Amino acid sequence: MDDPEEFWAEAGGDIEWTKPWDKVLDKDARPAARWFTGGELNTCHNALDRHADGGRGEQAALIFDSGVTGTTRTYTYRELRDQVGRFAGVLSRCGVERGDRVIIYMPMIPQAVVAMLACARLGAVHSVVFGGFASRELAVRIDDCTPKVIVSASCGLEVNRVIEYKPLLDAAIEIAAHKPDHCVVFQRDMVSASMQPGRDLDWMDEMATASPHECVPVAATDPLYILYTSGTTGQPKGIIRDNGGHAVALKWTMQNIYDLSPGEVYWAASDVGWVVGHSYIVYAPLLHGCTTVLYEGKPVGTPDAGAFWRVIADHGVASMFTAPTALRAIRQHDPDGLEITKYDLSRFRSLFLAGERCDPDTLGWAERQLRVPVVDHWWQTETGWAIAATCLGIEALPVVPGSQGHPAPGWDLAVIGPDGAELPPNEIGALCARLPMPPSSLPTLWNADERFVETYLSRYPGFYETADAGFIDDAGHVHVMARTDDIINVAGHRLSTGALEEVLMSHPDVAECAVVGVADSLKGQLPVGFLVLKVGADGQNEEIVGDVVAAVRQLIGPVAAFKSAVVIDRLPKTRSGKILRSTMARIAADEPWDVPATVDDPAIFDEITTALATIGYPR
Repeated sequence: MDDPEEFWAEAGGDIEWTKPWDKVLDKDARPAARWFTGGELNTCHNALDRHADGGRGEQAALIFDSGVTGTTRTYTYRELRDQVGRFAGVLSRCGVERGDRVIIYMPMIPQAVVAMLACARLGAVHSVVFGGFASRELAVRIDDCTPKVIVSASCGLEVNRVIEYKPLLDAAIEIAAHKPDHCVVFQRDMVSASMQPGRDLDWMDEMATASPHECVPVAATDPLYILYTSGTTGQPKGIIRDNGGHAVALKWTMQNIYDLSPGEVYWAASDVGWVVGHSYIVYAPLLHGCTTVLYEGKPVGTPDAGAFWRVIADHGVASMFTAPTALRAIRQHDPDGLEITKYDLSRFRSLFLAGERCDPDTLGWAERQLRVPVVDHWWQTETGWAIAATCLGIEALPVVPGSQGHPAPGWDLAVIGPDGAELPPNEIGALCARLPMPPSSLPTLWNADERFVETYLSRYPGFYETADAGFIDDAGHVHVMARTDDIINVAGHRLSTGALEEVLMSHPDVAECAVVGVADSLKGQLPVGFLVLKVGADGQNEEIVGDVVAAVRQLIGPVAAFKSAVVIDRLPKTRSGKILRSTMARIAADEPWDVPATVDDPAIFDEITTALATIGYPR
């Protein structure tokens, strides 16, 4: 905080540059400050070539583990570099050059990683869209970033079904005004996709005849990728990540936040369609010289609740990153952790959680079962890495249940009240970061500078608005309680849905839960709870609901006016594990709503509607 330019310049020394930067930080750049201006580098070179040619050529770079098909494959740094170089040649032959965009619409297979790194190698800008995304949503992204090429696969695999991607892709191109020059399609054994002559190219055929392409230097401030996240207007926001600040910050995090050394095995159980997949499946581990795991499967069902522990044991994973919702799913099916005892986890040192706030009960369960530090940390698509964390590589600070740790180095956080004034410790408000943000944070939105300023910088001048709410305690620990939209106002009292959920999760029969605020003519809003019970739960539904209502009254008080809860089989979530609270609230309030494009199973909303009717909602 005292000298960010000196700090990040030192971190920048761990990256190989083809041209040194002129300025570490250009505070005058608009719409936001820029890092390492004037510098040139290539992210793919730093992730692959420097290791392949620098003594790690035979080390495993990527382990592909498919729990769905029961297969694994390992790529060394040299093998992965050669695959990426050849696919960069394929893209170059399709006319892709520095600055061009390429959409990647693929399942969790090694070819997705190869395509991302090949774009980086050429200086092209990739935009990964979650495989299986609806055609209309894909079409919106095609029109926004105007890709020259789309890379896809014939299908993706779920536990009990095959999802054909090519019909979805063809429909999206038909809808979109912009048409790509080519689609490169990887044909999986399960499905052979039909190809459109002239436009569609077979991955294997193209790779067989392509010449490897060398790394193309780009400006540190050039975009590496665009990652779309849902926008409140219905128009997705294209988050931009630059090359220079991204490489510097992500490499720095591997040692300092996750306590990983080059050569160790790291696993982020996410999807390449989400920011965690970009940062911690693909880029950060490879920039640091680690081995990264790419997992095609689920926490339960491929084949059981021991899937994660099997992967850790089989590949010698030292540290893992997943979402709290995955832990809750595992706990729901294996509350006593019996599956954990089947595997040798002796090389496993830490578990990191993000994506949803982790309630203290779930965190405590994981600590007791795994006997390693379990760290809940906080970050966003916009930031690309942790805003707050217990940084295991810097100092062994105690993990405080319910907190996401201290602000990570480079982040200057404040809690701001409705009137725009900073709040004292322990008071809930809008969590904001003083500008400038550290490297790897978004510099703007794709083709939308004004929207960037309006969305993130306008409400609290001098700050980045995270849209998360919480407080910072007397010891400096950050507590992210909910999205600001999830702070509910009950008869003039501002309550965090996260605090209410924490009470519900403390019940021994509750595996997962959500609390939403529903409009009420008398009190403004009333909280409604949704409970998912553990497999083999002892109590009756009515008893459990009564228990949690009483617990909220005792621990938070009558002011919460928490009287309504319902037991359901599952919660509606995005494919990245976020609970769709706002949609649930609109259903309960009888307000107009649409099925979110990111939901994993749209049919779940019929179940939500039926369950709400049993407790008198909508009213």
